[in-house]
Amino acid sequence: MQKKIVYLDRDGVINKDFGYVYEISKFEFCDGVFEACNHFINLGYEIIIITNQSGIGRDYYTKNDFLSLTEYMKNEFKKHGINILKVYYCPHSPEEDCNCRKPNIGMILQSLNDFNINLQNSWLIGDKISDIECGKNAKIPNRILISNKEKNSEDFLTANSLFETINLIKK
Repeated sequence: MQKKIVYLDRDGVINKDFGYVYEISKFEFCDGVFEACNHFINLGYEIIIITNQSGIGRDYYTKNDFLSLTEYMKNEFKKHGINILKVYYCPHSPEEDCNCRKPNIGMILQSLNDFNINLQNSWLIGDKISDIECGKNAKIPNRILISNKEKNSEDFLTANSLFETINLIKK
């Protein structure tokens, strides 16, 4: 059976984006994240996180710093009954030529290699246009931009927070 996925960006969607967040002490979940993710799970979705982490490529922090924070984050989700299926990340700086940095679709392609996913019934939620372009490039038809500045367009719906997407994802 094919999985329905909600692909989530990390910084600015799951946690507050203070710029190059890699320390547990500075990782702050956005309000309503756990409620929203439980809503998705109750609708039969599984959750995959796809995140650009150019701080690794820029030597602002190490891969181990990122992996340590990721384990902390996943454990916090588990405390709320939420299993994160997988976390994919791009460690490259924007200047590096890679296929994984959003808006490229390398992380989505990797998820398709790892799992039997129905992209037509999946969603991508991000806070940057590059997230939305990634979803569009991967042919994920359901895309939501977390923004209080942008308006709905033919390419995406908008919500002020991940919690508000509960009103948009109902099946």
